[in-house]
Amino acid sequence: MQIDNGSENRRTRFVNVGQDNTDELVLVAKALGSPMRIQILEFLQDKSANVSEIAQGLGIPRATADLHISVLADAGFLEFETLPAKRGVQKVCTRSHDIVVLHVPKAPSTELLDSVTTDMPIGNFVDYDFRAVESGGTCGMLGENSPIGMFDDVASFHEPDRVNAQVIWFSAGHLEYRFPFRSQGDRIPRSLTLTAELCSEAEGYHLDWPSDIFVEVNDVELGLWTSPADFGGTRGRLTPNWWPRDNSQFGLVPTWTTDTEGTTINGEKISNVGIDELNLGQHSFVKVRLGVRPDAKNCGGMNLFGERFGNAAQGIVLKVEF
Repeated sequence: MQIDNGSENRRTRFVNVGQDNTDELVLVAKALGSPMRIQILEFLQDKSANVSEIAQGLGIPRATADLHISVLADAGFLEFETLPAKRGVQKVCTRSHDIVVLHVPKAPSTELLDSVTTDMPIGNFVDYDFRAVESGGTCGMLGENSPIGMFDDVASFHEPDRVNAQVIWFSAGHLEYRFPFRSQGDRIPRSLTLTAELCSEAEGYHLDWPSDIFVEVNDVELGLWTSPADFGGTRGRLTPNWWPRDNSQFGLVPTWTTDTEGTTINGEKISNVGIDELNLGQHSFVKVRLGVRPDAKNCGGMNLFGERFGNAAQGIVLKVEF
């Protein structure tokens, strides 16, 4: 970029140092990295000259001068004008800039936020408890294009590809996740909201199959949401065609919210658990568990949908407001 700084013959070029203009910076650094090219720029300080005049003035071969001039031109330090000569035409060189400024931008300061939202892929669980599955229940995972591991095989939950899971189901137990927690200076958390696409888990699907799904945050239970069904028969908006319609297809998206007044699900108060009881900020993470207890009144299992399965393009979304 060139700017006029108030003098007709003193033009300034600013070069920002950063990843967005690496090519320009390399050319500028190369052009200024040779003592001979610096001499050429000094020679052209107050005049224009052709290649032969530059070579003669600096006492170097014409071919050498031509090579250095090409490097300076590639970096934008020289301008050319073609003028008549005794034999044909001549290329006259003029210096483009008198001042070059390398600008190193300051790193942005950490901005304090009013809220922090994390959308956690469902395959990023850090722990699980499927003891009920090991005694005869069901469990499994699907990726976007195929199953992950084997159905009803707890060992599949150690497969490397589990991080790409788009559906996880089990008859009882829980999954555990750790969300990053970044404090906002002296600001105090005032609310926590968690959403996920969930439904019950029946054989195939069942439109009357209640299941009591719980959420814990930092080992504190927020409350139960009773899923009314294992939804199937109608394909989910995001569910791929390879997955049969007579299996679980989509869920609902309940919202757990905990603030200073207690905890609600979808706006309806279900407990007096307040935001202070969650001890947010004691660790660099927020521990979240979702599941169905084996002794629940409605132990109907759980399906958890990811961003490419079901109806909602999301994983497990945790929002903390300050």
